[in-house]
Amino acid sequence: MAFHPIAADDDDAGCVSVSRQYAWIVFALTFGLLISDYMSRQVLNAVFPLLKTEWALSDGQLGLLSGIVALMVGLLTFPLSLLADRFGRVKSLALMALLWSVATLGCALAQDYQQMFIARFMVGVGEAAYGSVGIAVVISVFPKHMRATLTSAFMAGGLFGAVLGMALGGAIAAKLGWRWSFAGMSLFGLVLAMLYPLIVKEARIAPPPVAQMANKAAVAVKRPLRTLWSSRSVVSTYIASGLQLFVGGTVMVWIPSYLNRYYDMPTDKAGGIAAGIVLCSGVGMIVCGVLSDRLCRHSPERKVSLAIGFCLGSCLLLSSAFALQAGPVQLALICLGMLIATGTTGPSGAMVANLTHYSVHGTAFATLTLANNLLGLAPGPFITGRVSDLIGLHAAFQLVPLISLVAAAVFFYAKCHYHKDIARLQGQSVPESISEVGLEVKL
Repeated sequence: MAFHPIAADDDDAGCVSVSRQYAWIVFALTFGLLISDYMSRQVLNAVFPLLKTEWALSDGQLGLLSGIVALMVGLLTFPLSLLADRFGRVKSLALMALLWSVATLGCALAQDYQQMFIARFMVGVGEAAYGSVGIAVVISVFPKHMRATLTSAFMAGGLFGAVLGMALGGAIAAKLGWRWSFAGMSLFGLVLAMLYPLIVKEARIAPPPVAQMANKAAVAVKRPLRTLWSSRSVVSTYIASGLQLFVGGTVMVWIPSYLNRYYDMPTDKAGGIAAGIVLCSGVGMIVCGVLSDRLCRHSPERKVSLAIGFCLGSCLLLSSAFALQAGPVQLALICLGMLIATGTTGPSGAMVANLTHYSVHGTAFATLTLANNLLGLAPGPFITGRVSDLIGLHAAFQLVPLISLVAAAVFFYAKCHYHKDIARLQGQSVPESISEVGLEVKL
């Protein structure tokens, strides 16, 4: 027998103040800018050989042009998201998009390595907080029961944008030269940056007065920023999400090398198959997010159970894959494993949104992004590379999926405290008896 406070129900469509049509317009524009974000970031990779030849650059110099963007995103995500929460998310997003688009145009006009480095630095500054603030805007115009779907779909846009940026960038460079690759990405971003504040209005996406009062009462909070870390559930969600992305991020980075070494594939073919595996991850994010919302609409704690299932399922599939020798069966299992390895993205985003105050959602998603990078996306490829040096990449890949077991355990800990933390956020006490008012009893 389980006791569920009605207040924890995941369905509060009445708190949305805009029409469904306008909400999808907001999503499309915000998603489009996310695509622009990652196209501008990743187009550089497509023109590496041309830059290396024209400017006689070393691999280290080329790597720095890519790494400086990631460094700025890591350093500035939290403070810029906090500023956006304070001073207005819509105008902040428009300014970010304008900055990275102009900086990408600067890459097209750069005459030497130093100018290119400065332009890439500014691309990183512009892109730093877009993902976290963008998803905060998106979830503000849809009902709570769609949060996992929206979070997963939005985050998957980064993967699609990266693939699109490299593909289009390479095609444009082959026909018109590398400068036009940057110029094309810049033009796309500039158009959307101009349209965005004309269509998306801060006043229209703000919650209605009743919802604002509910949000204020919900936390009973003088300092809503404390909700970023005040509950065991939300801290556990940050940690578990980061640990699970250790697995997905590592496989994405090292799978081209794995295919090259163990399948004897040339670089271009290995890259093409690796891109397909990355796309499987993106599709999996969306499918798992939709599944989470459909199955958990009236029982939000099921999102945590589903996240645990995604962790355990990916561990089983990927462990089975890397226990096999090279071949079609192994590749099929890798694709299936990656399809659900990133499936925790949607449930994690929904849990963070449910456990933090509306006014700091941008900062909350920045904190989640920071945890994903510090615990997963950054150390995963590095640690796996060091282990590979000692025992080989195939053996290292056999160990990587085991991190999902740790992630599942942390998600389970979050589940144990989820109801109590939701009740505290909403200014209620956890029910102690069936007769207490406001309880829903489920057998």
